[in-house]
Amino acid sequence: MAKESSFDVVSVVNMQEVDNAYQQASRELSQRYDLKGTGAKLELSKSDGTFTILAPSEFVAGQVRDILGSKLVRRGVDLSALRWDNPQAASGMSVRQTGSLVQGIDAALAKRISKDIRDSKIKAKPTIEGDKLRVSSTSKDALQAVISLLKGNDYGQPLQFVNYR
Repeated sequence: MAKESSFDVVSVVNMQEVDNAYQQASRELSQRYDLKGTGAKLELSKSDGTFTILAPSEFVAGQVRDILGSKLVRRGVDLSALRWDNPQAASGMSVRQTGSLVQGIDAALAKRISKDIRDSKIKAKPTIEGDKLRVSSTSKDALQAVISLLKGNDYGQPLQFVNYR
């Protein structure tokens, strides 16, 4: 019997790069002329992986979101890993908006990816293991086909392919 090869499909975000982007965005908020006196604040909770924007209006919150997004892209963090909630009214006529980083593949998405692999008729076997998905096959060409299939589909969050053996 031929040796079986495999790889893992994961969705992780480099928190060091996120922190660097947060620091750059905070610095730009304090220095940018049109946002200097507005009282807009950006906060990052590293343990939860959440951003909080406090701004005087939704327009300013959108500008802060755009600044953060540009810094994240420049640092190599995919914006599809960031989910923003709807803006909420906060005290003093201000707006609060939270955004969370998506880490790991949840069960529903893992089932959907697994179903897509099975429906493609590629001879590969997907297995759900916690917050990742392991795909194994006897043919490395089949694994390459699975990777290109998954790259071609949009699952709403970035996927990485690791531990290719």
